[in-house]
This record gives sequence, structure tokens and C-alpha cells, in this order.
Amino acid sequence: MKSAHEREQLIKDINVLLNQAYDSTLDEIYALLQKIEDEEQEEDLKAYELAKKSAEIDGSVSWEEAKKELKREIKKEVA
Repeated sequence: MKSAHEREQLIKDINVLLNQAYDSTLDEIYALLQKIEDEEQEEDLKAYELAKKSAEIDGSVSWEEAKKELKREIKKEVA
């Protein structure tokens, strides 16, 4: 992971190049970025579905259920 300064500099450098690029090149870059975004969303969805199935198989509880259980336990300790 890049530091905030490195990331900021990289974005500035990319912007300079984008401002110099031909329209057709910008279209290609946009299409590539969109493809990458779509692939990442698909991977995230697959990972979510896999984790959901794994939790069902393992008998794990969801995060929402875990938070509710934690709140119940806290209330018992306070009472």
C-alpha cells in the first residue's frame, strides 16, 4: 500500500498524462478502468457468497447476529 503522499503524487502524474492524451486513448483508459472495476466487484461478490456458504456450513453466526449477542451479554453484565 502506498503512503498518502505517494498516492497523491501518482494521481498528479497520471492527471498530467491524461490531460495530454488523445480522446481515443482516454476512451481506452476509461474502458480498461471500467473493466477492472467490474472484475473487482465480481470477485467481491464471489468472496461474499463463499463466506456466506461457509458460515452456513460451519454453523457460524452472521456479524449482525454476533452484534446482537454481544449487546445481550453486555446488558446481562450491567444488570
